[in-house]
Amino acid sequence: MSERIPIDWGDEEVTGVLAGSGGVGVLLAHGAGTNQDHPSIAGLRDGLASEGLTVMSFNYPYTERGGKRPDRQDKLVACHRAAADRLTERVAVLFLAGRSMGGRMGTYLVAEGYPAAGLILYAYPLHPAGKPENLRVDQFSSIDIPMLFLQGTKDALSRMDLFDEHIASLPNAEVDLLEGAGHGPRGGGWNTESMTERYVASSLSFVGRVSSGRSN
Repeated sequence: MSERIPIDWGDEEVTGVLAGSGGVGVLLAHGAGTNQDHPSIAGLRDGLASEGLTVMSFNYPYTERGGKRPDRQDKLVACHRAAADRLTERVAVLFLAGRSMGGRMGTYLVAEGYPAAGLILYAYPLHPAGKPENLRVDQFSSIDIPMLFLQGTKDALSRMDLFDEHIASLPNAEVDLLEGAGHGPRGGGWNTESMTERYVASSLSFVGRVSSGRSN
């Protein structure tokens, strides 16, 4: 059972979808080319909620209005903050999770000092496709909470040697490699269903470890 709720800040408003119940919450952000109703996000939201977590997904402003081009980073982060505030009203412990761009916005929010128990990053876009020199790593020096990276070994937005050097080496990072997976939920022997199952299982394990103090 899920409900749609408004998320507003300033003169802006987007829609969130809230599912599940319990004291531990997961804020789930979508990637640049999808929205919260995409099967990869909806399936992950419902899968985590069915295991006793309170999960809220949300649209960014550009997807709320049906656009394809992401908003400026500052607007994306402001929306992300408003969504996190909305979920924080309902839970005692908050995890920030997101796929690709959505996960990246979560890292910027935490780097700015937003309180969260952990970060869960699905297919983190370490660099733009074909531009491995443009690394998106500067914010990690300001993040000291546990992080889980679920990363495909064939992801065009995360060259593995650079991932090993800049992400896997972080002292507060845990890594779950998806052998053969690309940036999307299909290919390399994976599909939306199998990847969602892996995401749900690994995320639940991470949340359990962090909540019990057994994580990095």
